[in-house]
Amino acid sequence: MADPARARRLAVRIREVVAAALERGVKDPRLGMVTITDARVTPDLLEATVFYTVYGDDEARAASARALESAKGMLRSQVGRALGVKSTPTLTFVHDRLPDDARHLDDLLAVARARDAQVAATREGASPAGEADPYRQPRVVEDGDLEHFDDFDDFEEDEADDAARRPVGGPGI
Repeated sequence: MADPARARRLAVRIREVVAAALERGVKDPRLGMVTITDARVTPDLLEATVFYTVYGDDEARAASARALESAKGMLRSQVGRALGVKSTPTLTFVHDRLPDDARHLDDLLAVARARDAQVAATREGASPAGEADPYRQPRVVEDGDLEHFDDFDDFEEDEADDAARRPVGGPGI
């Protein structure tokens, strides 16, 4: 097992070497506008995965994938010369879906923004379905409502009578 920092450094170097080799060394007409986005190396430094994107449609992606597979040996030899390691890692090319997924998320966010704008436009002229204020308001007590509450002494006497009728001890005493 190699040091993870060394594996990351090798991955960065592999990405740079493969990108430069594709720019200058590969003359395959099937190869479209390929961009190397990332490279990852296994901890034993024997395999490297190179991620790429292709500008164009599905046909351009398929043609570029075939061109990369046919140029894999030449690219591996250039990586081996540039790295100077004991064993050159095998290269595996994987189409990077991250830009496509990001584009899809942007499209979904645009649809959500359009729906939010539609809801906001609908809401502007709308009024509540029920009362203007659906919450209960505290009752306002007027002077005439307090007539039957004017004598609190009767209430206190009733409480004293109830207390006198209760037993002094707890249950069973």
